[in-house]
Amino acid sequence: MSVKAKKHLGQHFLTDKSIAKKIAETLQSKTYSEVLEIGPGMGILTKYLLDNTNYTTSVIEIDGESVTYLKEHFKDLATNGKWRIFQQNFLKVNLQELYPNKQFAIIGNFPYNISTQIVFKTLANKEYIPEFSGMFQKEVAERIAEKAGSKKYGILSVLTQAFYNVEYLFTVPPTVFNPPPKVDSGVIRLIRKKDFTLPVDEKLFFQVVKTAFNQRRKMLRGSLKSFNLSDKLKQSELFSKRPEQLSVAEFFTLTKLIETL
Repeated sequence: MSVKAKKHLGQHFLTDKSIAKKIAETLQSKTYSEVLEIGPGMGILTKYLLDNTNYTTSVIEIDGESVTYLKEHFKDLATNGKWRIFQQNFLKVNLQELYPNKQFAIIGNFPYNISTQIVFKTLANKEYIPEFSGMFQKEVAERIAEKAGSKKYGILSVLTQAFYNVEYLFTVPPTVFNPPPKVDSGVIRLIRKKDFTLPVDEKLFFQVVKTAFNQRRKMLRGSLKSFNLSDKLKQSELFSKRPEQLSVAEFFTLTKLIETL
């Protein structure tokens, strides 16, 4: 039995076992004992996760055909009775129902069409997710890991790096997938910062970052005018810059200035 990749689910099944093993080995498993794999497909990565006794692996998969395959293919490996398959949509599931008050890591060969949404859901549950590792379209992976000063640096870069240390690990060619995507893929790892509490109001910070990059060609005094900036505040050096020029720390400073309005 094999599973047919479904275009509407963004499925591209990894076929290279050495790369699957390499992705599994990106997890450090120092602060958690549970791992959740998103979109396992036919389980090429799952095998190496289940082999690791440092943590217990569960998978979440929306595709019924894949779930049937996984249950059959891994029934002998999951002998400890702890392996779980959640046939659910990751973007809609309540993660606290799966892992009540537990720390857990996320890993996966993420479907390209929902990969950024997976990151945003991770950020919304950051207090429970100390580590995140996975494969994205290369351009998206680079965007998440990018530093200030680049055109690739944007909303995803700033918001992710506010809470996590991000590392771009390696590039994966299209030839190791079935069907092969039209672009390269990239694997990144996120390690949550020891202190991931923001020095500013989190909701306002998100709002400032998103508003700034929505008009990224403008200087901040123009793109952030909806915050009713005072003339004095507009004279601040920060407001004469464009959003891609600001580091995460400078976005904190920017948010603090707006908080005082």
